[in-house]
Amino acid sequence: MIRSMFAAVAGLRVHQNRLDVVSNNIANVNTYGFKPGLVSFKESIYQNTYNSGGGNNVYGGQNPSQVGYGAQLAGITLDFGQGSYEPTGRGLDCMINGTGFFLVGPKNLGADDGSGIINIAPGSQEGGANGENVNTSGLSALSLTRVGRFFIDGDGYLVDENRNVVYGFYQKDGINHPATGTEKFEAKTGVLVPLRVPALSVETGGGGTTTPGTPGTPGTNDKNEIHADTERLILEGISIDPNGVITGTSGKTIYSFGQVAVCNVPNQEALEKVGDSYYKIKGNTGTCGGYVPGEGSTGDLITNALEMSKTDLAQEITNMIIAERGLQANSKMITVSDEVLQELISMKR
Repeated sequence: MIRSMFAAVAGLRVHQNRLDVVSNNIANVNTYGFKPGLVSFKESIYQNTYNSGGGNNVYGGQNPSQVGYGAQLAGITLDFGQGSYEPTGRGLDCMINGTGFFLVGPKNLGADDGSGIINIAPGSQEGGANGENVNTSGLSALSLTRVGRFFIDGDGYLVDENRNVVYGFYQKDGINHPATGTEKFEAKTGVLVPLRVPALSVETGGGGTTTPGTPGTPGTNDKNEIHADTERLILEGISIDPNGVITGTSGKTIYSFGQVAVCNVPNQEALEKVGDSYYKIKGNTGTCGGYVPGEGSTGDLITNALEMSKTDLAQEITNMIIAERGLQANSKMITVSDEVLQELISMKR
């Protein structure tokens, strides 16, 4: 009787875990970029009542007889399949059509001078203090997300809904040239920087050429006249194109001032959820690195759209019914075991 109760209690526990995961999946059926959890069980320990034995010249062989002690949780994995497409019409909304992730984090990560630059070399990794497989530059300090809803804040940074800054690339020469219809954006892929509207630069007396500023550096002109870093270009119609390049208009000039990076994660199921639709790089993710959208296996961008939840509501309702039946059956087993045990106790009296 005791073994049957142990097995039933173990069954209750794992089915409750499944119901918890199903409940979370259903709650996030309309959450952008959500990836549902998948629960799997495995058998628990067994006790041998008879051991296996070979035959002899008198008797035949004997197969083992074993009694199990229920089930246990084998694992909870995430379904990283592509979510459906939802058009939004916003120029700063984008979704990844592939396996990559956006990189976001505080604006002051990276270099000691506070410029926020994080050196990366895609494919160059080393082990972290806790055994993580992290980028030599500290790529694991950033958060990964599939939600591409971005905004420009009051300081000119490209941020997400949780106020974390989006990281990406600037042009190789470090100068934000006015974009033209034929200009190719050449990303400086050796560094990741917080993306920001360039600082302002103007002519003051006597003419001269002007250059918008670069990350952490005010704009200049050929007379070395600069504006404070807080004075930034006022851009209209800021949008992200399918290559991840961010453009905006100032007067009659179109400026390109950065390119959104997409992170490649070889083993996505090793990522750890940390809430707010974020993931963290941990010990079994493999070699991760930031790439230009469309390169490697990261996938390209779909603009003016967001990725919907991967939750299949019909499947989750089915999973809920299955978990409920499992809970009911194991509860009944506990009731029956208890009744038999009480009957045995009353017989002794």
